[in-house]
Amino acid sequence: MDRIALGVEYLGSNYCGWQYQHHDLSVQQVLEQALARVADRPIRVHCAGRTDAGVHATGQVVHFETPVERPDRAWTLGVNANLPDDVAVRWARPVDASFHARFSAVARHYRYLILRRPVRSALWHQRALWTHWPLSVAPMREAAAALVGRHDFTSFRALACQAKSPVRTLEYLDLIERGALIELNVGADGFLHHMVRNLVGVLLAIGRGERPVSWAAELLALRDRARGGVTAPAHGLYLVRVDYPEGFGLPGDPDLPSDPKALTSDY
Repeated sequence: MDRIALGVEYLGSNYCGWQYQHHDLSVQQVLEQALARVADRPIRVHCAGRTDAGVHATGQVVHFETPVERPDRAWTLGVNANLPDDVAVRWARPVDASFHARFSAVARHYRYLILRRPVRSALWHQRALWTHWPLSVAPMREAAAALVGRHDFTSFRALACQAKSPVRTLEYLDLIERGALIELNVGADGFLHHMVRNLVGVLLAIGRGERPVSWAAELLALRDRARGGVTAPAHGLYLVRVDYPEGFGLPGDPDLPSDPKALTSDY
């Protein structure tokens, strides 16, 4: 059996999430169907991170096993020919049998996009969170700094989160202004269910002036999700990169493309 790793990107707007569901269409389902056509037999894939409904990815990584031999082009161009337009395989690599898309990962990186302008955007619909309220990024950055490091993130995970431990190491939490677009970039050794969206919800409240900068650190210390902020919508979130030990030889994924010249702020 050969083990193959794939880099996958998708817009999550039309899917119930990554994971296969009986009641609705998932990204996993359409990818497995396309792979099965190329392999001429059923294929089951394992992913680095199960994204929720509406969440996008530019750097999802999956692996699967197959007894059939195909050139790398078949696992990219051939599979893409059988995928819908909003899902695409970016690269394919044979990997050692010890590789696992989820358990071999050493870090994951997400980006949350916020469009800050008085009127909504047609082009960024379902691709960024639109807010017509002015946001002050400086206090958001100050609050974010208190969250970096190894902490108990109970206040920032979903009540239904099944992780055994709420402790994670946040390597960075940065905000970049690109005209009307605000990029929130975050990387960690792992994330809890809804953790990024809950972090964004808290920082948005601080940016709007509804809460003080100290609120983020206070929530961290409380370790109580019921006292936390609103969960930000899924459609602004992107899984942009998954890191693995260099020995596996997987390609790095570029950052999400954006054109700051095309965006202007009226604030």
